[in-house]
Amino acid sequence: MGSSSQAKEHPYSYLCASTLSAIINYPLWRASAIGQSGFRVTTVNVPLTMRPLLEVVPLSFRSYMHAFAPPYKGMLATIAGMTWARAAIFWGSDIGKDILQNSFPFLPSSVVTLAPPLVTSIFVQCVNQPVVRASITLQNPESTLMNIRESIRYIYSKYGLNGLWHGTSAGILKTVPKYCTAIIVKDFMDGILPQIDAQSPSYKTDNMVRSACKSATAGIAGAVLTNPFDVMRNEMFKTNLSLMDTVRKLREETGWKFLWRGMGKNLVAVSIPVASTIFFTDLLIQLNKSNNKNNDSIIESQ
Repeated sequence: MGSSSQAKEHPYSYLCASTLSAIINYPLWRASAIGQSGFRVTTVNVPLTMRPLLEVVPLSFRSYMHAFAPPYKGMLATIAGMTWARAAIFWGSDIGKDILQNSFPFLPSSVVTLAPPLVTSIFVQCVNQPVVRASITLQNPESTLMNIRESIRYIYSKYGLNGLWHGTSAGILKTVPKYCTAIIVKDFMDGILPQIDAQSPSYKTDNMVRSACKSATAGIAGAVLTNPFDVMRNEMFKTNLSLMDTVRKLREETGWKFLWRGMGKNLVAVSIPVASTIFFTDLLIQLNKSNNKNNDSIIESQ
């Protein structure tokens, strides 16, 4: 992903990268939400054409089949929420780092690196929380709600205005470490991976391989660390219990196994969007730089 100065010059690269990542990730996110929430996928709540196939596949694959099949409830709102959230966190983190480095050069590097994603991810989580809860509620295969508007109206009528922000504490515990970890690992990998010679004939390819290594490591690190908080948050949405009551309930039902419930799906659903956002951002910034360089060359030749 681009440095802070590149973030200032290429804000639309962050937005476009987040959009691509959100579109690609939507079915994987659905599967993860179903698995971590403990929703049941049965032959009753899937399209008729899928029922014979669903009867023969293992239970662990049913959520994936349901996730890729219509109806895609809340898809546009979910993708829009994912898009602006990741763009704001990654772009805001890079811009914030640049501001802190220039305005407060005496600050420790750890503060400069950690403070921007900490602040932006908390802000994004609080703003996005009603849409997050409404979209996850929609993914229950047994739900009769059809869209985000109906889901928000249902939550408000049943739990009041505060109900829309129920689970924010678990959401922050999940979102903040995930993005802080991903950004710290990204910056760390960016520092230890060898720099690519700009004069190399394979510069573009080598740069993308370097970006892929950095992106994948950051995505996996964030996903593994935050899986327990995803489980807690989704269970809070399902039961409307407090954070401590939710943890107590999960422990009574499954013991400490709940910490890795849905880990496989979450590893896919979290690491891919984070990694792809970082990778697509690097790719788009490189393409923009290349186009600008070509345009400058054309202008000079004229």
